[in-house]
Formats: sequence, structure tokens, C-alpha cells
Amino acid sequence: MSREGRRRSTALESFNYAFQGLIYVFRHQRNMRVHVIIAIVVLLGSLFLDLTRLELVAVLFAITLVFMAEMLNTAIEAAVDLVTSSFDPKAKIAKDVAAGAVLAAAINSLIVAYFVFADKATHPAATMLANVRRSPAHITFIAFLVTVLLVVITKAVFGRGLPLSGGLPSGHAALAFSGWTAVTYLVSDHPYGILASAVAMIMAVLTAQTRVEAGIHSTLEVVLGAILGILITTIAFQLWF
Repeated sequence: MSREGRRRSTALESFNYAFQGLIYVFRHQRNMRVHVIIAIVVLLGSLFLDLTRLELVAVLFAITLVFMAEMLNTAIEAAVDLVTSSFDPKAKIAKDVAAGAVLAAAINSLIVAYFVFADKATHPAATMLANVRRSPAHITFIAFLVTVLLVVITKAVFGRGLPLSGGLPSGHAALAFSGWTAVTYLVSDHPYGILASAVAMIMAVLTAQTRVEAGIHSTLEVVLGAILGILITTIAFQLWF
């Protein structure tokens, strides 16, 4: 294998290890599952509200901070349990401080939510009616994020394959067909919309085909990934575009 090939393989393995950690925490930590569900609800809810880019960045940062704190808490707990199985005051301090980090991140997310959503929730009906039609970039971005989170959740539930290599469903197919669906909606009124949609679909199909031909995914895993990406993006555009 060439040096470039080894570098790509190492990078893919690193991403797989990282996603495996994320999936492990979701599978074994109830609080993480709650965090992910809340994150999906907040991201979808942001489509109803007139969030500026800065406000959306603040929300995403708060969500990411909670995820990171929960994952570090799990890692510290596992490391402490590996070192000692008996009660140790220092081990208790390590676990308590790690749990405190999660609490601090959660409190920060509540503060961010208050400053971002409080004023907009004062007149929710007016806000929703005025902003049902969101910007295409916002809708596409949220659809991609929700698709990725649902892929992680599904792989955590079924526990098959690696996050970026194999398993149910195919994340590559989900994102490829999510992109095709978004392009189809965005160019629907353009004179060359059908052509652009056809090109995007061919690219999505080729992406899915390469996953099957390489033996990374089965046809079923690719089809289910495609359905997931199409479904999430279609719902997002039908409701908010």
C-alpha cells in the first residue's frame, strides 16, 4: 500500500474510533440518549423560529458542549473503574468532578436556550407564521445534522459494522440522497431543474453503488440509508420551505 493509501486508511480508522466512542456513549448512557433527543427537537424547532446565524451557532455550541462533557464523564468513569474497583476518595473526586462538568454544560445550555428562545417564545404564533418558510441553507443544514444523528442512533441500536464502514444504515448513502433531495427542492423552479436533479441523483446512486461494490455495505443497508436521507430531508422541506 502506498504512503497516501496508508494515510487515508489511518484517517478513516481514526474517524471510526471517534464515532465508535460516540455510539458507545449513546448506547450505554441514558443521559446521552436524552441529550441527543433534545438536540434533535431543538434543531427541528429552530426551523420555526427566526434565528440569526449567531444564535444558531450559540445553540450548536451549547449542544456540542453537552455532548463533549457527557463523553468525557463516561471516559473518566471507565478509566477510574479500570484502575480501582474499591472505594477510594480520590476516585470519588474524579467521578464527581466529571459529573459536575456535565451539570455545568447542561446549565450553560439552559442559559443559551433562555437568551435565544425567550423573546421569540413571547409571541410563538406570530413567530411561527412569519418564519415557516426558512432559508434553503438553514433547512438543508438542519436536515443533514438530523440525518447524521439518526444514523448514529440507528447504528448504536443495531450495533453492526463500524460507524464509517459497514453497519445499518449506510451513512454515506443517507447523506448522498439527502443532498439529492435538497437539490431537487432547491432547483424545482429553475429551467434546468430537472437536469440538475438528475445529475445529483446520479452522484448519489454512484456513492451508494461504490459502498456496495467495495463490500462495505449490503444493498439493504444502502437502500435503508437512502430512504432515511430522503425521508428526513423531504419532511424538512415540505414543512418549512
